[in-house]
Amino acid sequence: MRAVCWPGAVLLVSAALCLDLEHALSLNRRENTAFLSEWKSGFGLKDVAERKVRRSEESVGESCHSLQDYEARLQEDTHTRVFNDVSGSVSLAWVGDGTGVLLVLTTYQVPLFMFRFSEPKLYRSEDHGKSFQDVTYLLNSTLIMTHFGIAIGPDNSGRVILTGYVSEGKGSRILRSLDFGRSFTPSDLPFQVLMQITYNPKNNSVLAVISTVYDLWLSEDFGLHWKRIHDTVCLVKWGTADTLFFTTNPNGSCSERGMLELRKTTDFGRSFKTIGRRIYSFGLGGRFLFASVMSATSSMRMIHVSVDQGEVWDMAQLPNVGHEQFYSILSANDDMVFIHVDEPGDSGMGMIYVSDNRGIVFSKSLERHLYTSTGGETDFTVVSSLRGVYMTSVLAHDGSVQTVVTFNQGGNWRSLKKPWNAECDSTAKDPDMCSLHIHAAYSTSMRLNVPMLPLTEPSAVGLILAHGSVGDAVSILSPDVYVSDDGGYTWARALKGPHHYVMLDSGGLLVAVEHNPIQPIAQIKFSTDEGQCWHVYNFTDTPLYFTGLASEPGARSMSLSLWGFRQPVFSQHLVSITIDFHQLLSKTVSGEEDYVQWLAHSDNTGNPNDGCLLGYKEKYLRLRKDSTCRNGRDFVITKQPTPCPCTLDDFQCDFGYYRAMNSSECVEQPELKGHSLEFCLHGRKEQLQTSGYRKIPGDRCEGGTQPERKLIDLSKKCVSNLLSPELLSESQSGSVAPVVSVIFLVLLVCAVAGVLLVKKYVCGGRFLVHRYSEMQRHVEANAIEGVDDVDTTEADKTHYNDDSDEDLLPGN
Repeated sequence: MRAVCWPGAVLLVSAALCLDLEHALSLNRRENTAFLSEWKSGFGLKDVAERKVRRSEESVGESCHSLQDYEARLQEDTHTRVFNDVSGSVSLAWVGDGTGVLLVLTTYQVPLFMFRFSEPKLYRSEDHGKSFQDVTYLLNSTLIMTHFGIAIGPDNSGRVILTGYVSEGKGSRILRSLDFGRSFTPSDLPFQVLMQITYNPKNNSVLAVISTVYDLWLSEDFGLHWKRIHDTVCLVKWGTADTLFFTTNPNGSCSERGMLELRKTTDFGRSFKTIGRRIYSFGLGGRFLFASVMSATSSMRMIHVSVDQGEVWDMAQLPNVGHEQFYSILSANDDMVFIHVDEPGDSGMGMIYVSDNRGIVFSKSLERHLYTSTGGETDFTVVSSLRGVYMTSVLAHDGSVQTVVTFNQGGNWRSLKKPWNAECDSTAKDPDMCSLHIHAAYSTSMRLNVPMLPLTEPSAVGLILAHGSVGDAVSILSPDVYVSDDGGYTWARALKGPHHYVMLDSGGLLVAVEHNPIQPIAQIKFSTDEGQCWHVYNFTDTPLYFTGLASEPGARSMSLSLWGFRQPVFSQHLVSITIDFHQLLSKTVSGEEDYVQWLAHSDNTGNPNDGCLLGYKEKYLRLRKDSTCRNGRDFVITKQPTPCPCTLDDFQCDFGYYRAMNSSECVEQPELKGHSLEFCLHGRKEQLQTSGYRKIPGDRCEGGTQPERKLIDLSKKCVSNLLSPELLSESQSGSVAPVVSVIFLVLLVCAVAGVLLVKKYVCGGRFLVHRYSEMQRHVEANAIEGVDDVDTTEADKTHYNDDSDEDLLPGN
């Protein structure tokens, strides 16, 4: 699962000065015009009945000619800044939401020789990068760290922390700002930092960080004073309110995974509570707290879940895993969890499971899910522009990589449709029958010519930009850029060849730069109709060796900066060119005539249930493609939800059942036929009776089809057999007798005392097992065992695997 980028978050852009510059190759106008002509001629040739209707078809005829004299207007709002210092790394940090404040930190360091060619420099802009002021003097001779030197406070607080070393190289120093980086106050720390300083999400004055000797330090006054609150801390994460979770090892070593304790403090280190032992790793996602727990008797691990900050735990109904495997929580929200369970060995694939609304009972969602065991890459993509939509890749039996999509939160998966204006490539067995395949993290890890991952933004409803190939599998040939304006149902080729791209104005403006590692660039391409037609703008007379695009997070800005270098090799000068599109789209939307009503998940069939997904329809007001207006920063998504009657599409397969690819029917897993399904929930054993379906978490359907499903209380208590006895003996109010003693006492004392003991010491215990009685016996027959890899946001990584046995658990 992946980290969330808030508007005030840090955007890091690495710009290496030596041999790894990314360059872009410009297209000439003749090629671009030819492509636009090809685009327009393609509409109307495709049978509309074969695909979902694109709302772009209504205006394709006029859209390409709607902008007049745009070059002159853009030239007036193109601003160039040359930074005349040599720098090896450039970090960009947007401070606040809509403030226009941008900090640029340049550093250069050669770790091999442990010296620096130049001092770091700091620049500040208040107009979205159009102009900069050199404020290096604010650094006060502090050498700012390259990788996590800037920490921006959440919630538009204006707080900024720069972390570095003092000039003499003794200890760490932070520079603190309360005014969006206008001024900084230095504070020398009594320790050296190991990680980026993190803010309490509810109180920006409270900070936490781990030192290089693994002590946990906390400040309650925005870094002015610090106190060491715990030693040997391996990982720390902020929870809700003032809760701070961390793992520690009484033996003093963080390398002993599986022997860690999970602790929490709710009063900033004045008191602590141990909420788990034998911990391998932990993480947070949605309302769930996850922990990967080692067995007390073997090397197997199992995921445990809590929804009350670790007070009560249940074992997730998933296969357990060995040392060569991992779990990865791909996505987690308040409704449900997607989790990848790796197969044994180095197969590079596993199974995706989806949870119920408690995050406990999981069922199979997708087989042969691609997830490399060597580098930890997966193509799993959350389409944030439309609810319920996720894309990922599977490893076919012939070894090829293929893209699949789900529109109902993992209920079923299907191939992406062939774009209407693209031809099947050489990988297709049938030249008329093929699918679109998306290049994502796996392609970039294989060093294919893919400069950007798929891009979606919550404010740009239904819009997706992605590199792809059209055939029977992902191709190693140079990809093209494809666009979907309906959340992934239909696609069209937008640009030939690989590009860098960005969304502005809530999707009302798309900008792209062609990617090529050889030639400098002087042009950008932009579209005002969601990628239907593209215009070319020459932004400079002196081509630029391109390194990256930068725009304010949230896709609401109208300004874009291109970063790069003017001269090659040793005489490079960092250059920023900022283009403001406000005058190009000068009119803010003023009435409904600039909008069109759009029904999400609709194929325009006239069916009264058309557009029903997860139990309700949603109608949106979206900017017309032929409109030359802008949404504006204050644009608010307008939607009208309408509930729908329940159908089988509102249900995912229950435990023990699965859907084959492109099928809507849930069928029983062969290895579980004839076996009773029992599980333990909060210390009581229950039996599941199901027809194979359970409602998708978050689904709001009413009435209609209601498949039979019920739980039968077996009136038996149950505890986890995967945890050490000392953990079960630790209650919230003090020590209790071991489980065996409790059972003995229950047999001797009266019924009332027995009920009290069960309630207090069993149901309130830690990590109580939640498993189906036949599951562990049959997962081995199905060649699927668990793994400990749950989604994380450590540093700049969405997924990481520092060895083959790391759990990837979701971060904050």
